[in-house]
Amino acid sequence: MYLEWFFKEKAAGEKSLEEVVVDLLAERKLHVTTAESCTGGLIAGTLVNVAGASDVLNEGYVTYSNEAKERLIHVSHATLETYGAVSEQTAHEMAEGAAKAANANAALSATGIAGPGGGTEEKPVGLVYIGCYLNGKTTVKECRWNGSRMENRLDTVNAALEMLKERLMEEVEAVTVSKRIQKLLFLYINLSSVIFI
Repeated sequence: MYLEWFFKEKAAGEKSLEEVVVDLLAERKLHVTTAESCTGGLIAGTLVNVAGASDVLNEGYVTYSNEAKERLIHVSHATLETYGAVSEQTAHEMAEGAAKAANANAALSATGIAGPGGGTEEKPVGLVYIGCYLNGKTTVKECRWNGSRMENRLDTVNAALEMLKERLMEEVEAVTVSKRIQKLLFLYINLSSVIFI
């Protein structure tokens, strides 16, 4: 599924999603890390598809077990006990903990039930939480996939990269708007001083 899309985009001469994300990070001189459970390193591996990814990615964490989540990226034991590994709260702490552990400006986390087994009525197969940390702000998205184990994992990778891309573009847009406002204020102040002279 993802590979078909990737090769189609490449054939069309357009940049892949991971190329866009790496470019956006590089333009802003930001570093990203990953904390992955159900994707098992696929998010980091997809970023590494891009030549030059080493400019923005120093390290990532595969934290499949709760013990690894606690030890490597400092997810709270209480969070895991109260909400479980597959939860919004855990995805949030995974993203923030990975960013802190890697000294990164951005982080993506993924925790979920890829299938085919392991689901419950409360947390069915295909339920995934994706965390996205960027410059001190963390958001979490809940996804519900209906594919095979590999399709669910690849859909998670795509959704995580799309999430980071959108957040990066929002920040770029906010900076652009801020610069425009500053220019307008500068012009207004200069015009005001000319009028009163």
